[in-house]
Amino acid sequence: MNAPLIQSPLQPCPCGSGLRAARCCALNVAALPPAESTRHLVPLVERAIQAHRQGASDVAERLCLDVLELAPDRPGALSVLFQIRKDQGNHIAAEALLRRIVGLDPNNFQATNELVLLLMAKGAIPEAEIHARNAVRIAPQVPQAHNLMGMIMTEAQRPQIGEFHYRKVIELSGTRDPILLANLAWNLKNQGRMEEARDLYKESVAAAPEIRQTLLGWARLEEADRKFDAATDLLDRMDQLWPNDPGVLLTRAVLLGRMKRTDEALAVLDRLAALDSEGRLGPNELAEKGRLLDQMGRYDEAFAAFEEGKRLVRDLSGNVYLDEVAANLVERLGGFFIAGRLATLPRATVRTDVAQPIFVLGFPRSGTTLVEQTLSAHPKIVAGDELPLINDITNLMPRMLNSPLGYPEALAELWMGDQHEGLDNLRDYYLQKVRQMGILTPEAAWFTDKMPLNEMHLGLIALLFPQSPLVHVIRHPLDVMVSAISNHFTHGLFCASALETAATHYVRIMALVQKYRAEMALRYLPVRYEDMVEDQEATVRSILDFIGLPFDGACLAFHENQRYARTASYAQVTEKLYDRSRFRYRNYRRHLEPVIPILQPMIERLGYTID
Repeated sequence: MNAPLIQSPLQPCPCGSGLRAARCCALNVAALPPAESTRHLVPLVERAIQAHRQGASDVAERLCLDVLELAPDRPGALSVLFQIRKDQGNHIAAEALLRRIVGLDPNNFQATNELVLLLMAKGAIPEAEIHARNAVRIAPQVPQAHNLMGMIMTEAQRPQIGEFHYRKVIELSGTRDPILLANLAWNLKNQGRMEEARDLYKESVAAAPEIRQTLLGWARLEEADRKFDAATDLLDRMDQLWPNDPGVLLTRAVLLGRMKRTDEALAVLDRLAALDSEGRLGPNELAEKGRLLDQMGRYDEAFAAFEEGKRLVRDLSGNVYLDEVAANLVERLGGFFIAGRLATLPRATVRTDVAQPIFVLGFPRSGTTLVEQTLSAHPKIVAGDELPLINDITNLMPRMLNSPLGYPEALAELWMGDQHEGLDNLRDYYLQKVRQMGILTPEAAWFTDKMPLNEMHLGLIALLFPQSPLVHVIRHPLDVMVSAISNHFTHGLFCASALETAATHYVRIMALVQKYRAEMALRYLPVRYEDMVEDQEATVRSILDFIGLPFDGACLAFHENQRYARTASYAQVTEKLYDRSRFRYRNYRRHLEPVIPILQPMIERLGYTID
């Protein structure tokens, strides 16, 4: 919530609630009088609720403000004032009031539900997850609680967990609601289970043929699954129902772009801009426009679209690079994982009864999806995609090791007699979650984990899985910057919110990797994206040999892999290997000038040059 700073508790609260700051965002909860002392205000609260139900919002608002001036913790008055501010479109005030309701009454399911939806709408998925989990704790038999978790887990790229909760809704409700079926279909699509998702969309549309979001999700599934004619038919159908719908136009532009009809795709985006009162596109539309202009060789225009999209994301979300957090964590990791300490720390034992992870490391959009798609074409390797589990373990570690310290310092507990096998417990947590996700197949000996920037935790990974291959995809840093500016991702503490912060984070992470390599023995293989493009077979053979698997020709035809890659690269990895993205930075050399001084030392250290 981006409310202005509070200047004085006696002034009106800057959040816009209508209350004084002392009764709103500057409220001292500890100083509140006991509820019994304000019981005489209950009739006023009841009058406010009744007035609001009858549509007399002005009367209800005045009554709520009067009550909350005397008793700022009255839940009924807070709830009515929240609804009034929400209806007025005052999102900052609505969020402030809603947070207060939930803070005062954590078991208020309705308020918790509202807060989850509000946080989802603004893209605050990690915080929304916290409250969605609490909603399930409050009401484990209420379908809506599980529906919230299904939505959040799907958005958080943990669709298997989301599927569990969506199916729980069906079980508890005893119905197959069309919207729920469409949500479950989208979830299954994100798992790559295209036929199951398609069947659910058909069932949903048969029951409710004119739900916009259902048809749009179905069209996006067909586009992702390379069924371009089916996607076109669905979009044509939607055009008849909702002419000039922005979501339909954007999806059509994406579809036309995949069909290499770039001029038509750009014309669709121009139509979309014309619908806006100021002739502007949103962040996603600008990113797509930039990609189309890039394909057309109009690089200056493409970069302008990318930059404007980034600016809009910052303005709309308020998310900027968490510079101090990143600097502090990198410093602590580098200071903890040193040779002297590592020599005395135990390692987890290696399980031989289950498939083991291959960690595909790299900065977002550095070529990790290409490598994963290549490896998962091998009969002994399945794709795990972007698993959040290492990051989860860094958060769980202090509790699991019974430590008062945070990560990584909590690893010092491993010297204690009762925690000496603590790494085995953490390893088993990771492997258990992989099993629950349904990733593994009977014939698989390995699975991939390609969560971007896992290399920040290379020390921890090597303690948990000392024999797992660490395949680090390296790409020219300036090419990585072009990808960072042209795609919206939140990995790396929002480093990609601007070009300069992406460069700063890149240098920090690569320097940390080099420190890890200097301080500890790692089963580490750097793989250059450029080598994959120049000599695909030799590079694939070297990776498989490093893993300990025989070469399989299917890996060279990764584009025939029917698996759906849940990343921004999903379209590229369905094409044969091409070299047009190699040294792509040359097209944007002038625009990259601000970050060259930041990246130059690392560029040279990695053996690259700047043309």
